[in-house]
Amino acid sequence: GFFMKRVMKKAGADVPSADRISLLRDADGDGIAETHTEFMTGLYSPFGMTLIGDTFYIANADAIVTVPYVDGETHITAQPESFFALPGGPINHHWTKNIISSPEGSKIYAAVGSNSNIAENGIEAEQGRAAIWEIDVATAEGHVMATGLRNPVGMDIDLATGTLFTVVNERDELGDNLVPDYLTSVKQGAFYGWPFSYFGQNVDPRVEPQKPDLVASAISPDYALGSHTASLGLDLTSGSTGAIATQFGEGAFIGQHGSWNRKPRSGYKVIFVPFAGGMPSGEPQTVLDDFMTEDTAHGRPVGVLLDQSGGLLVADDVGNRIWRVTTAN
Repeated sequence: GFFMKRVMKKAGADVPSADRISLLRDADGDGIAETHTEFMTGLYSPFGMTLIGDTFYIANADAIVTVPYVDGETHITAQPESFFALPGGPINHHWTKNIISSPEGSKIYAAVGSNSNIAENGIEAEQGRAAIWEIDVATAEGHVMATGLRNPVGMDIDLATGTLFTVVNERDELGDNLVPDYLTSVKQGAFYGWPFSYFGQNVDPRVEPQKPDLVASAISPDYALGSHTASLGLDLTSGSTGAIATQFGEGAFIGQHGSWNRKPRSGYKVIFVPFAGGMPSGEPQTVLDDFMTEDTAHGRPVGVLLDQSGGLLVADDVGNRIWRVTTAN
């Protein structure tokens, strides 16, 4: 843990949360935000956000909270109300909690990472974690949809098929080339291996006690993204008609935050994974790169999002920038 923190700091990953949501508004559609305000403050390491009707849902590090939303506002002063508790402290190893809503707005999906690398803090500390939750908006009642997902962060729904996809960061300390992070469809009630196995039924011998019966049920993910790429952001082109989506076609944009524990470094870029028949198929394409100079990271892509005017927005939490990628003229 000591060396992990030192290396993460060198890689630019050891940055405290600002505990706020910033608003960047591009009113004239030229790809540059003229308005920059503190939209909400006093939050607890907020990460995921989704808007359903006139209610704004925010995923803090330990719970989903809500505030009323008024179109055009540049600052919200309303006190957040609790909506759904998520696994949190006291350790809260993977603190980022992402949320998305179903297309019709009746469900919220919440991604909750594990509380450790391979359950070394005890399996009791992993209750409700390494999982994606499905929450009913009307009743605020939820259940675990899928488990064994070490650190799922980016999520999106294919509007053509209704399939939920996620990108998952896998475990560390098995060497430079294990274990691949991955992109996968998420099936109701499925188990994806963590911590007992990886990429299906490949047993991790470090985990005790073993659970062979559970490992036998582990599902292999759909698409490997390379080891230690820290793939965090995900946005499918399904339902998008902008220039970038049209140029790349059916598939997924993925933000790869980059490794802190691999030589040579991997990730530190945005890629596109093509789809065929609603599933990932074919070699990934690099969309945005060159964030590294020798062993120094000048940028680390996290979230990716297709905007309404046809560009791809990329949140970079080391460069402290939001980049916008457009098609070549």
